[in-house]
Amino acid sequence: MLRHTHLNIIEGSTTESSGDIEKQELEDVSDEDETSFHDTKEHFTEPAVICGSVRGVADHADNQTENENQLDDVERMHADKEDCFSRYAQIERRKKLPDPVEKEKGVSLWSMIKDNVGKDLARVCLPVYFNEPISSLQKCFEDLEYSYLLDRAYKYGKEGNSLQRILNVAAFAVSGYASSEGRHCKPFNPLLGETYEADFPDKGVRFFSEKVSHHPTLIACHCEGNGWKFWGDSNLRTKFWGRSIQLDPVGVLTLEFDDGEIFQWSKVTTTIYNIILGKLYCDHHGLMHIRGNREYSCKLKFKEQSILDRTPHQVHGSVEDLSGKKVATLTGKWDDCMYYISGDFSGKLKDCNPSNASFLWKRDKPPPNLTRYNLTSFAITLNELTPGLQRCLIPGI
Repeated sequence: MLRHTHLNIIEGSTTESSGDIEKQELEDVSDEDETSFHDTKEHFTEPAVICGSVRGVADHADNQTENENQLDDVERMHADKEDCFSRYAQIERRKKLPDPVEKEKGVSLWSMIKDNVGKDLARVCLPVYFNEPISSLQKCFEDLEYSYLLDRAYKYGKEGNSLQRILNVAAFAVSGYASSEGRHCKPFNPLLGETYEADFPDKGVRFFSEKVSHHPTLIACHCEGNGWKFWGDSNLRTKFWGRSIQLDPVGVLTLEFDDGEIFQWSKVTTTIYNIILGKLYCDHHGLMHIRGNREYSCKLKFKEQSILDRTPHQVHGSVEDLSGKKVATLTGKWDDCMYYISGDFSGKLKDCNPSNASFLWKRDKPPPNLTRYNLTSFAITLNELTPGLQRCLIPGI
């Protein structure tokens, strides 16, 4: 209705000639564009992180004689800054999952898998109730939640501190398990050829994953960060033992820094307990060997939890040089934190506590709005459709 009214007003204007109207409209548009340009430019010059040096140059130019090269540099910085802000809009990500449309109905897991004892559960179809609201493609990206450890490792390596580099790489390898605490549901199995892409400019990472095989299920991923690249493939061999489900990972994870240093490791075994009776919980156990192509390598032992164990989820390890000498000892818990001590303290790990050890990594606090999925604050954002992304996707059928 508004559109028709507007047209009628234009068509009914007889006091001005069509040429005058067109000229006036062009002038109005030109004024609007100029105003919009100045508003936009003013908006982009607000961030203090980038503009401290830019304003310093501008103030200096007001008081002293400027040369053309300085002006060109300032204009170039403004152009780069505007391009950065146009590509990476500041998006505030969600803090909780949407409320369920209808109440979920519980189903006994034992009733679904009781006839598959000793078999591979990859071919067993489970109800949607047992799935969390992310896919295996997105779950691979959860290993990069604490990617700042790799940024720190890159920085230490550039400074010549190879020991601190591998210590932070070891902390990163452990941190990937922190999100599994309290997670009892399985991720959705993606379609063959399905892909997932994540761009987090605030973390400085870009991630891509794809399902490349259906039987066995095989997912390949690649991530680029500040001075490093991370890639690998994920495949699980599952076995059901009646009271527990054992998940044996198959595949190698590779981390390469821009200076050529490479680290490779494989994940440890995961077991989910109390399938029939009791409270479900998962545990990670086994030996993780982080092999480097230069001076250091690292071995981490994920201790298997026992019934009488009062301090579960323990991880202990050591860093060795090329001669096999232990130069540092690591200790901590895969669901909480990691510390290190210089030297060989492998025989005195009970004394290796925060009071005499140096800090490496601490798990982030859980979100305030917990659901039965127990997703972390980072996992909640993995399948969020932001406004800029929504208009780029193909409409659903």
